[in-house]
Amino acid sequence: MSSAFFFVLNCCVLTTLTDGFSLSNCTIYFPFEYSGHLKVLCNRMGYWKTPSPLPHNTVNLDISYNAIQRIAEWDFIRLSNLIILNISHNRIHEIHANALSDLTNLEELNLSNNKITKVTSNLLNGLANLTHLRLDSNYIETIENQSLATLSNLRLVNFTDNKLMHISELHPLLRVPHLEELYLGENGFLVFNSSDIPSAFFGLKKLDLSRNPLTVFKMTENIFPDLEELDLSSCFQTNTSNWFILDKAFLNTVKTLNLSMNHFEENQLGYIMQSFASVNWMALDNLKGFKVETVLEKACSPSLRGLHLEGNQLSVLNDCMFRPCALLNALHLRNNGVSRMYKSSFDHLVNLTELRIQKNNLMQLNDTLQVLPNLRVLDLHLNSIQNLDCSDFANLTQLRQLYLHKNQIVTIKACVFKDLGNLEELILSSNRMLTVSGTFKHGPLNLQYLDLNNNKLSAIRRNSFKALDSLRTLHLSDSQILNIYPYAFAGLINLTDLHLASNKITERTLEKHYVFAGMPNLQSVDLGCNYISYNTQEELQIPPFMHLSELRVLKINSQRRGLNYIPSNFLKGLKNLQVFYAGNLNVKNLHVDTFSCTPKLALLDLTSNNLANRNALPSRLFQPISGLNKITLGRTHLKSLDFLVGANLSNLTILRASTNDLEFINQTIIQSLPQLKVLDLQNNSFTCDCSNAWFIDWAVKNNKTQVLYLNRYECRYPLSLSGKSLAAFNTESCNVNYDFICFIYSSSIVILTLVISFIYHFLKWQLVYAYYLFLAFINDKKRKQTLNQLDFQYDAFISYNAQEEPWVLEELVPKLEGQHGLRLCLHHRDFQPGKAIIDNIVDAIYNSRKTVCLITHNYLKSVWCSHEIQVASFRLFDEQKDVLVLVFLEDIPMHQLSPYYRMRKLVKKQTFLRRPKPGEDTRAFWQKLKMAIESKEDMKDRQILSGKDEDDI
Repeated sequence: MSSAFFFVLNCCVLTTLTDGFSLSNCTIYFPFEYSGHLKVLCNRMGYWKTPSPLPHNTVNLDISYNAIQRIAEWDFIRLSNLIILNISHNRIHEIHANALSDLTNLEELNLSNNKITKVTSNLLNGLANLTHLRLDSNYIETIENQSLATLSNLRLVNFTDNKLMHISELHPLLRVPHLEELYLGENGFLVFNSSDIPSAFFGLKKLDLSRNPLTVFKMTENIFPDLEELDLSSCFQTNTSNWFILDKAFLNTVKTLNLSMNHFEENQLGYIMQSFASVNWMALDNLKGFKVETVLEKACSPSLRGLHLEGNQLSVLNDCMFRPCALLNALHLRNNGVSRMYKSSFDHLVNLTELRIQKNNLMQLNDTLQVLPNLRVLDLHLNSIQNLDCSDFANLTQLRQLYLHKNQIVTIKACVFKDLGNLEELILSSNRMLTVSGTFKHGPLNLQYLDLNNNKLSAIRRNSFKALDSLRTLHLSDSQILNIYPYAFAGLINLTDLHLASNKITERTLEKHYVFAGMPNLQSVDLGCNYISYNTQEELQIPPFMHLSELRVLKINSQRRGLNYIPSNFLKGLKNLQVFYAGNLNVKNLHVDTFSCTPKLALLDLTSNNLANRNALPSRLFQPISGLNKITLGRTHLKSLDFLVGANLSNLTILRASTNDLEFINQTIIQSLPQLKVLDLQNNSFTCDCSNAWFIDWAVKNNKTQVLYLNRYECRYPLSLSGKSLAAFNTESCNVNYDFICFIYSSSIVILTLVISFIYHFLKWQLVYAYYLFLAFINDKKRKQTLNQLDFQYDAFISYNAQEEPWVLEELVPKLEGQHGLRLCLHHRDFQPGKAIIDNIVDAIYNSRKTVCLITHNYLKSVWCSHEIQVASFRLFDEQKDVLVLVFLEDIPMHQLSPYYRMRKLVKKQTFLRRPKPGEDTRAFWQKLKMAIESKEDMKDRQILSGKDEDDI
């Protein structure tokens, strides 16, 4: 299977979580062979603090490129499985002493590009398994003595681009027993003196001191006994630099040396080179003030095998230049302005296997390379080569890789590559080639990778690649190809990847017989960004892919005129197709038989089409491809996902439908996708009401499907919630428990029945009384609206027990009516016959200015007297006026009033009168009673109504 197919599938599979998808802003990946270990990506999400909670089985966590300022003590708790942690490119200036202590299995820690100023003794506690530590691009000035002492497995430390000023500050690194790589570039070291380091860095293999402003490099002790790679580029910028190595053997172990972009004196350069007698690879780019010949005389030792000479202004490669470097295997001459090479320029480099002369001014090769029979890699890209002669690559029988892209080549003769029998990779992109007809007539026979992108081929003729039967990948994109002749690719029996994107291919090109014939093992075809277009879904007479039964990946996306329709048999013959890219084609619907010939389809991309019609994707469309693993429907104007319900996509794990017009996601849709692992519905028109309540709860709480970037989902409707977060919508009010409601309903009926029965048997008369009280309340309201409150029929209603009637008739009535002229309302005299008693009581109380209650023991026991006092009390409460007069005709102690709650309450709040005992003077009693009935406020009201002033009274 092609590498392209593996890449596609590996990029598509994501994870399930054992403890829920709480990270709505993160993406969580896992490999095909899922072992429970997660890779969590939270980079570039705008976090101000570490996201939480994190899945406990995370092994790789990336929270880089955020705005985190501090790491708190509990930020990484429960993450004992973490192996790789990337917190780079934040604003971290503070890390709690125990923040990393739980990461016992951590191996790689990246804290680069933050604002850390000090490596404290507690910062890295507990990281016993740490192997890689990156603290580059911070503001570190101090490394505390014990800060690295516990890191027994540390192999790599990077302090590049910090504020370290003195080599003595590196003492804590000596406590790391197995340190192999140390990066100290771009700090502020002025002096490197071995005496400032108390002991040797045993085991250190690579040291980077580049871009430090060194004025002194002095070694009097061998502090790097195992050093193999040393980078001193851009360190010595003045010719006054002091270089001293006490013993030439100190740096004999160094195999790779970079002295680029330095400024040495000529005699000093020779002295320096003597210190590196065993170097086999050296970079001397952009040296200042030297002739290259002089540099090579001093640099090319018998051990040197690789030399990098970029940017040294070598306009001409003469025949003596490389004589001191006869044993070289690799020579890099990038960006030197080389415009001319002699035939003898490389005469002495017979062992050369790699030659890179890219980005120069070469226009022709002039047979200069024939003397390099062992050459395996030749890079000539970014030159100005126009023509290649048949002898230019003669004798290069061992060449494996040839890079000729970005030149000015127009045509290549068949003889040019005839001697390159072992060539495997050929790059000819970005030239001006008009044709390849005959170019590969003689091979190269073992060529496996051919790139012809960005040329001007216009047509691919019959048998153009017939001799390339070993070819596996062929790039022909962006080459203005309009015509492809039948059998154009015949002979490519091992080709797996064919790229024809961004050409001028039309549907007519594909109508020809045998356009793709001769490629029985082809697994991937890219036809994107062409001019293929159809006006109907009707069957094609000649389906274009009939001969590609092994094809796995087909890309036809972004046709420049819009594909418009996909014919129903367009994919006929692709019985092994697994990936189909059909995005941005202006397709409005798909025929139900579109995928009837592709039963193994696993990935379908329909991005950026116009599928607004509800019948654009019928459920039957997906039934032949029940094994579909991923479908992408972003920017397709979808209004519903209901088509998935009957689609039988039981194996679908990834569904992307972002930037559509979806308003509702119901439970049926999700339940129809039992294997769904990833759901992406960003930028849709969600309605925030109870119709989406189930989806919101499921998206937040489920631990099987990751809803990507859930906190970015916004409400569009109703308008009052537009722009609000969908996940923040309160769904509790939407949760209706019908079982509970039925229980409450039935229980309420039973309880209501019991209550009604109880009331009927025991409280019937109290209910009748309450009814009349309610009538009194209604009557009171009506009276307030229709009557003048001061227009009373009686001055007082006399409430008394029948046993007190003799005293009322013999004494009270004569005194108040006869002597004082008051109008009294009495039961036996003034109640209307035939009218309900309670109605008469209410009318009497509300038609009287005051109610006078004559209280005795019998009065308290009387039911009707109790009614009268309650109605009077209600009026007192309602009007908030002095409308009640209490007269005690008998002595009743307070404790005897306790059973009569209402009366006891009135006595506590109202002033009352007592009837004089026999033999006492009664005049004061009658006068007070008369004044109580005719209160001062009532008198004022009478005066106003009669038009009298207060002085006239």
